[in-house]
Amino acid sequence: MSESIAVIEQGGVLEIHIDRPDKKNALTGPMYRTMTAALADASARADIGVVLFAGRGDAFCAGNDLKDFMAGPEGGAAAFAFIRAIAAFDKPLVAAVQGLAVGVGTTMLFHCDLVYAAPDARFIMPFVNLGIVPEAGSSLLAPAVMGHAKAAAMLMLGEPMDAEGADRAGFVTAIVPADTLLDHARAKAAALMAKPPQALAATRRLMKGDPAALTARIEEEARLFQQSLASPEAQEAFTAFFEKRPPVFKRG
Repeated sequence: MSESIAVIEQGGVLEIHIDRPDKKNALTGPMYRTMTAALADASARADIGVVLFAGRGDAFCAGNDLKDFMAGPEGGAAAFAFIRAIAAFDKPLVAAVQGLAVGVGTTMLFHCDLVYAAPDARFIMPFVNLGIVPEAGSSLLAPAVMGHAKAAAMLMLGEPMDAEGADRAGFVTAIVPADTLLDHARAKAAALMAKPPQALAATRRLMKGDPAALTARIEEEARLFQQSLASPEAQEAFTAFFEKRPPVFKRG
């Protein structure tokens, strides 16, 4: 278990707070494992009806802690276990997002049903910039949610999307003032808890559709992600990142 993840129960809602504000809530292997365990616990318990994700401090989640992720295979395994868990989770998911949401900090939100964003929210999927490919099914879900052109700007160019752009693209449910963001998300989670649980669950399953295509895409992304990590492009991209210089990629 990780001390950088706080798990709180409140009125049938399980809140998972990413609590590493000094590192912009960048995720480590132990943090992933704690969140995966919390989702498993919430799925198994009849008294928990909704899960709410939030981040402490001025960022939601800066993605993977790259030093931890590159230290060995453990970090990658923990990350993909969390991705599989959130994609397969069978109860409503709510998110309160402020500041940076980078990499998995954005892709995990495609699996949330209600996403509330502060005006300063900034969504970034810089996978190609790092010489790797998208994960969490985002190569399938991003074009489905926001259209190919907007998804291409984020996934191929690595361009950020601000809160207003995410609202227009249908990626977030609403923009909420930062000082009321968490309370607003909690109120919506409580509203979900008050709904007829069987009808709500059935409606969510209908909206999500057949999970086979998403599961297959997640596994294909995972295969290519692991393959690309060992590529010369990724090695150059990560080296340049840590050396704080522009990467130089070879063609041909």
